[in-house]
Amino acid sequence: MALHRFLQDYQDYADTRALGEALKALQAEGLDQLPLPGSGETLTRLSHLAQVAGHDLRLCKLFEGHTDALAIIAELKSPLPPLGSTWGMWAAEPPTAKVRVRHDGHQLRVDGRKAWCSGASVVSHGLLTAWDEEDRQQLVAVAMDQPGIAVTENGWNAVGMAATGSVEVTFSAVRGLAVGGPGDYLSRPGFWHGGIGIAACWYGAAQRLGEVLRAHCRKSPEPHALAHLGAVDSALNSAVCVLRASAMQIDQTPIADARQLARQTRACIEDSVEQVMHHVGRAVGAGPYCKDPHFARLMADLPVYIRQSHAERDLAALGEQVAQAPTGRWHLS
Repeated sequence: MALHRFLQDYQDYADTRALGEALKALQAEGLDQLPLPGSGETLTRLSHLAQVAGHDLRLCKLFEGHTDALAIIAELKSPLPPLGSTWGMWAAEPPTAKVRVRHDGHQLRVDGRKAWCSGASVVSHGLLTAWDEEDRQQLVAVAMDQPGIAVTENGWNAVGMAATGSVEVTFSAVRGLAVGGPGDYLSRPGFWHGGIGIAACWYGAAQRLGEVLRAHCRKSPEPHALAHLGAVDSALNSAVCVLRASAMQIDQTPIADARQLARQTRACIEDSVEQVMHHVGRAVGAGPYCKDPHFARLMADLPVYIRQSHAERDLAALGEQVAQAPTGRWHLS
């Protein structure tokens, strides 16, 4: 309820700084303290992510990264984050942007370029993937207010999600602290739990679009719009059932390998969200695109956000797992 009240008064955040201020306000109110994945309250965590997404996907991008960083730090039993800190979680690894770390006493020296660092200009800390002297992936935490860090204006030309400030950041002889050991970022169970959290964000935006169509049909219940609403209800119902079942499975087996679960969940939610965007857009016509800033922003941002999915590559990885599974996996019993 506290999060709902915080988000009730919708704001059209003008820029990255405004999003950063909203993230700080959420943190100051303790609304970033979500239940950890596998804690028995995973559905609550997913629900909070979905609520922020329905409010504003750009804010959700920063909020999801911040709360994911907190969950990773807790899972890897690293020192607690500084009081009042806000975090970016930056794990993109394009071949043209790679960060290196080398040991310098008890700290790490961080050098290189990191791509797609959402909110880099407004968060106090970054948690990022880098590569050590033996070419092993290592998570490293850095304070963003130190010399040697340059937040560029490069690397983000999208219209959707533009205010997230997902730009390239360069590091030159920057001090950092190791979070976990080499390889821990990908090997921990929470990596896949976090992927399901992102799917909940997609769902939250689609749910809000569905509510726009439902309101439209209350005012003008013409048959074609009602048919689209029926399709939207079917898609959202499928998605919410999958998210509930996934949360339950995570809580029942919190340290199990969740690769297949995450890939199944994300594929289902992506398909449902694309159906919702298709049906809502056809049903409501041009009016909300032109006159409703919240609707227009969600419709511009969601196609960009959902491309965190790797589309057919993820489906191929899921298919490879399914092909080797025992028969009978789809029996209704």
